Amino acid sequence: MKVPDDTRDLLERRARDACEYCLLPQWVSILPHQVDQIIGRQHRGSDDADNLCLSCIRCNLKKGSNIASVDPETGLVVPLYHPRLQTWNDHFEVVEKAIIRGLTPEGRATVELLDM
Repeated sequence: MKVPDDTRDLLERRARDACEYCLLPQWVSILPHQVDQIIGRQHRGSDDADNLCLSCIRCNLKKGSNIASVDPETGLVVPLYHPRLQTWNDHFEVVEKAIIRGLTPEGRATVELLDM
C-alpha cells in the first residue's frame, strides 16, 4: 500500500518506529516496515490514519486482510488486536526475551494467527 510521505512519517512516529503487532524495531528489520490497514477495504476499512498501523513484513503477510481469528484457548472466533483502539500491554506480554504471549482472547488469537 502506497501512502503519502507525511502519513508514513506520522505512522512511524506514533509507532516509535516498531511493528505495532510484534514490536520489532524497524532498524533491525532487513526490509522497511509496511503500512497495514487494520480493517481492510473489503471489510469497509479506510485509508484514514486511524485505520493504519506500522507493521513488519512478517506480521503484515500473516495478518493479510483478517480482522478476526480463533482464540486457541476458547475455540471462539474473536476480533484481532486493534492497535488504534487497544493498548498492547493489556493484550500481550513478552516472556523469555522474544516470545510474545497473548493475555486476552484478542491477544491469543493475534499471537496464533501472526505466529508471534
